[in-house]
Amino acid sequence: MTSKFDKASFREKLESSGEFPMLYMFKFIVLKGKETEVSALFPKNEISLKPSSGGKYISTTICAMMDSADQILNLYEQASEIEGVISL
Repeated sequence: MTSKFDKASFREKLESSGEFPMLYMFKFIVLKGKETEVSALFPKNEISLKPSSGGKYISTTICAMMDSADQILNLYEQASEIEGVISL
């Protein structure tokens, strides 16, 4: 069963977590070969990549300075269009 993402609730949590701009950590798991699509969303940020033990997936971690909750939500929406991406 998949649960629907509650965008309004997430925005509220982001806005109450501190003052913007803030350093925000994004974490995604993607199929091997798709990590470049995640990297393209963060062209000015350093990205940490870690392959899964089986080598089928790549864990990506990106720390980026974000100006607003909407900017964070927009990046998650763009990432959700990548085939097989899992946002953490």
